[in-house]
Amino acid sequence: MANDAALREHLVKLMKGGQAHADFDTVIKGIPEAVRGKRPKGCPHSPWELLEHMRIAQWDILNFSRDAKHVSPPWPAGYWPSSPAPSSSSAWSKSVKAFRTDLEAMCDLVQNPATDLYAKIPHGDGQTILREALLVADHNSYHIGQIVLVRRLLGAWKD
Repeated sequence: MANDAALREHLVKLMKGGQAHADFDTVIKGIPEAVRGKRPKGCPHSPWELLEHMRIAQWDILNFSRDAKHVSPPWPAGYWPSSPAPSSSSAWSKSVKAFRTDLEAMCDLVQNPATDLYAKIPHGDGQTILREALLVADHNSYHIGQIVLVRRLLGAWKD
């Protein structure tokens, strides 16, 4: 299909962000260790909780998309960390790295010409890779915006 390559390119750009708003790397960069586990007054989540939620959800979407044996975590408890703060600086770094790795893997899946973007995922209930890529982009965009807001409220964001 002539427009297939263009669609794949647009999907990857959408998933990586930065088109209409800040991207993941911009938003996550420079969050002081001291505020990673803080919830601003009136906000239900810390930067850590939002990061981990994004990582877990994206991991789940990616693995559902490519593995019929994948089992999703229980909703909602399995999609959120148990603590508002990371256990260590290395836990934070590990989560950031895993998020980036899974995002690249989802982009690779979409960019692969052998991937039929429109075919129903055999083990799903009507989902397609196109739908899952759009879900990753939408979900990440929503929570990236939340991280910006939380950082602003914590005094850890400079426009």
